[in-house]
Amino acid sequence: MLLISLTAYVIIPLYTLLFAWGTDWFTMNFSVLGNISGRKNLFLLWGIIVGTYFYCVLKRIILNLPRNEKEKAFSMAALLFLALGVLTPYLPESQPLQSVLHVVLSFMASFSLLICLYMVIWKLYCMNQEDYRPYLICMIGITMMSAVLLVISGIVSTALEIFFILSCSALLQRLYSKIKSPRIYIRWPEGL
Repeated sequence: MLLISLTAYVIIPLYTLLFAWGTDWFTMNFSVLGNISGRKNLFLLWGIIVGTYFYCVLKRIILNLPRNEKEKAFSMAALLFLALGVLTPYLPESQPLQSVLHVVLSFMASFSLLICLYMVIWKLYCMNQEDYRPYLICMIGITMMSAVLLVISGIVSTALEIFFILSCSALLQRLYSKIKSPRIYIRWPEGL
């Protein structure tokens, strides 16, 4: 539990911010940064840290859910898309087809993660509305703020990527802590 908290609150935020340090957060993005000479291995390591954290914590949460096949599939898809996106170069001038593939894979990784988080939180909310309402509201807030950042910059910017990753990792950590708390009672509705 300590390593998971340390990863969510220290390792991911520090590494993410250091990776983007010294760049314009509203005109650049991780795809461009990750293909700058000297940052490729840093980008790969960032993908490994973030992907492993989200997959492992989501897996632990999902195991507590009834009929969890869809949630498992979306968490695996998010990890797979992230791995492929990080490994696919983004060099639009010299490799335009691979660059388009990188953009699609990166988008699908984020989208799959977002869908998985909504599915998990919605299922928990249906089982215990009072305890999980704040998580659903927070997830909606993350989605809305991400949309605002997209509109402000007109691209998937570093600012958007940093906000999305840091807010989702903190939300997931809080959700995991709540699920693992022995004092939380979850009611299993008849329809689930």
